[in-house]
Amino acid sequence: MRRLAAAAGAALLLAFAVPAAAFVVEVTTSVDVNDAEDGSQLKTALQSAVDNVLHEAIAFRPTLIVLTHAVVRGNRLYVRMVLADEDGEQTFNDLGPGHEAPAASVTEETQL
Repeated sequence: MRRLAAAAGAALLLAFAVPAAAFVVEVTTSVDVNDAEDGSQLKTALQSAVDNVLHEAIAFRPTLIVLTHAVVRGNRLYVRMVLADEDGEQTFNDLGPGHEAPAASVTEETQL
């Protein structure tokens, strides 16, 4: 009987729960680079990579763009970045240094 009541309570909560509409994505892309020693060319290539992601890879307007990794291999610049909308940015900031993740509370009565 307790399981039935717990299942009914969980179903009721899920029926009225509204999922958060936050977007946080990690994207990896690459662009051609003719001369890796030329700083202005690298800057232009990086801007091109970011612009391409903004216009071709995602369907939301990010408020946060974080470059997480960039490397030149041969004649290609490989770039990894995290993009988030306003709600996703808050989530990203909440998970940053100095913030502890919320702890899950598991009791003996919790059964799945």
